[in-house]
Amino acid sequence: MIVNTSTVTDQPKGKGFFGHPPGLSTLFFTEMWERFSYYGMRAILALYLYTVVTEGGLGMDKPTAVALVLAYGSSVYLTGVVGGWLADRMLGSQRAIFYGGVLIMLGHICMALPGGYASLAPGLGLIVLGTGLLKPNVSNVVGGLYSDEDSRRDAGFSIFYMGINIGGFAAPLITGALAEGPGFHWGFGAAAVGMALGLAQYVLSNARLGNAGKQPVNPLPEHRRGTVLVRVAVIAVALLVVFVGATVLWGVEGLINTITTISIILPIIYFTVMFRSGQITRMERDRLTAYVPLFLATAVFFLLFEQQAATLVVVTDFQTDTTLFGYSFPVGWFQSINPLAIIVLAPLFALLWTKWGERQPSTPMKFVGGLIFVALGFLWVVFSGLFRDGEGLMNPLMIAFVFVLFTIGELMLSPVGLSVTTKLAPRAFSSQTMGLYFLAPALGQGVASQIAQLYSQENQNLYFGGVGLVTLVLAGVLALGTPWIKKYMHGVA
Repeated sequence: MIVNTSTVTDQPKGKGFFGHPPGLSTLFFTEMWERFSYYGMRAILALYLYTVVTEGGLGMDKPTAVALVLAYGSSVYLTGVVGGWLADRMLGSQRAIFYGGVLIMLGHICMALPGGYASLAPGLGLIVLGTGLLKPNVSNVVGGLYSDEDSRRDAGFSIFYMGINIGGFAAPLITGALAEGPGFHWGFGAAAVGMALGLAQYVLSNARLGNAGKQPVNPLPEHRRGTVLVRVAVIAVALLVVFVGATVLWGVEGLINTITTISIILPIIYFTVMFRSGQITRMERDRLTAYVPLFLATAVFFLLFEQQAATLVVVTDFQTDTTLFGYSFPVGWFQSINPLAIIVLAPLFALLWTKWGERQPSTPMKFVGGLIFVALGFLWVVFSGLFRDGEGLMNPLMIAFVFVLFTIGELMLSPVGLSVTTKLAPRAFSSQTMGLYFLAPALGQGVASQIAQLYSQENQNLYFGGVGLVTLVLAGVLALGTPWIKKYMHGVA
């Protein structure tokens, strides 16, 4: 049995936040505001990149803009491993969350400044670094609120996930309206305000977390800290040189290709390091083996899912009627459909998993369901194209259903993925394994940044249909491998 030293063991069952530990409310609202800032900015990022300069954008060509959004999304998750390592070895998860929030807020402030590329680059860079500190650690502390045997864990993650999506729902409505009104930078400014509110809430209610994630679970010896910090600084500078060099030599495309390459190599390196570590037991190594196909399934899922902010923005902007009941609405509002659907459906999924208890589908089969529904979402784009109006535009309600299908798949895979990661994580790599989980969407988006450049209106059916069908095949492969995966999970549900 894995022993997590950050677990709060004195939380009374049936009391606190909707029958869960009181600390869940702190993390619920912190992540709600952080996601408000993230999804608010993301909802208008592609639009900002490819809108012409005379209308307040940067005037990028659409394939490059779409690829850059996905590469940015990949880099956001790539830094999760560093954030997890810093929490495990030096900061503790609670402090990492705070420092990450500060960097994110500063990044959005940079984006709010009308400086073109000069404010875009540092803004995105600060958000990437801050999210790497905050994102894996806030999820790790949620896991630390429960014992390994607590049956409320999956339901708790689903409630936590609902908080994420309350922020994700409200943000595009506000930033989308601001982008089409006073301008894009007002939308980015609203994202900065959201993160500031999240930080204030976190500081004021931090005591509710108790000891969960307060101290590093595997702290560096004092005599090694100086040496390790120097190494980290050298690596950070080297990566900065690589990114800047790739951009100078090959432009934005070079930066995108570099991020894709890192998103592929880093998970391979990290899995190798963990498997070879003498700090994990044989059972932990078996569980890590079972985690590999779940990791790859997560990467495939996010390869499709994260195109909501990329290729699907182009689809909704240029091929979808944005007039409903006589009212023309901002394109960015489509980005609120997914979190709205989660707000409605997440409590039902939490209730369903709790009611079924031990009779619920196994974790690998939930992943299979996630892949099936995200694939159906891609295929629904093809189906929607069969029903265009006289101007060649698709029905907005039919396109909206794409995001609902994505949501069903997300609820089957993503919160369950967070939960199973905390359960399969080797003790010595507690927060770092959560960082490893976020390398899966990094990998998915890194590969998607290359694939998405193949999209065009002319080959739209081939693009969405082909990717959707391949994903259905991969879901079938995962279903066939489920008995083997369950064997190596050693009793983890």
